[in-house]
Amino acid sequence: MVLQIHDEHRVRTLTLDRPEALNAFDEALYDATADALLAAAEDPEVAVVLLTGAGRAFSAGTDLREMQLIATDPAFERGRHGFPGLLDALVAFPKPLVVAVNGIGLGIGATVLGFADLAFMSSTARLQCPFTALGVAPEAASSYLLPRLMGHQAAAWMLLSSEWISADEALAAGLVWRVCEPDDLLPQARAHAMALARRPVVSLVAVKQAMTAPLRAGIDAARERENAAFAELMGGPANLEALAAFAGRRQPVQ
Repeated sequence: MVLQIHDEHRVRTLTLDRPEALNAFDEALYDATADALLAAAEDPEVAVVLLTGAGRAFSAGTDLREMQLIATDPAFERGRHGFPGLLDALVAFPKPLVVAVNGIGLGIGATVLGFADLAFMSSTARLQCPFTALGVAPEAASSYLLPRLMGHQAAAWMLLSSEWISADEALAAGLVWRVCEPDDLLPQARAHAMALARRPVVSLVAVKQAMTAPLRAGIDAARERENAAFAELMGGPANLEALAAFAGRRQPVQ
């Protein structure tokens, strides 16, 4: 099992559970998380979803070993939803989504915050968008959502530099709402999720729809641009060298 699911007081907690891989998303975890969001959207007993990670990481992003297989093996069997299906589920998710970043968040482990209605982060956690380090383009509409949340320059640094962002930097930029001490992170996130869950679901859905509907066209257009750039760059020289360097535990040759 790669995803823990727990219900309490109309809050469904989804815990990414590949701690040995720092909760990196392989096709199985993409599928499980997408299925869980789709199920929560339809379940009248669920008012709020809380997303977090097991172990010392939130998510190390896409599993790079599997990404290398996808880039080099045309016969690799993809999941039912995969990365695009998870994004579809996040974009369409009609209820409040609370994210608790308990440890490192790379790639989708950072860009998922663009879809959070409330984001909490451990004071010891860090975020990274490693797209330029991997020789690829941004993803998850981050080229649209992060500038909107953080401002152009903070988002440009995060997306262009592939450098780590601390919890305090994420808070100052507006990417997360609260920074908590590690032991307080889940209690705080859960308390706020439960406070929301005490409200009528129909009202929660109406408020979220009113807030997110104006963004849908921008998200869709950004995903189309990013997907085109990603498809062009994935499997190219810079990407293959970055993946080979990762597998060989060495620095890539520029």
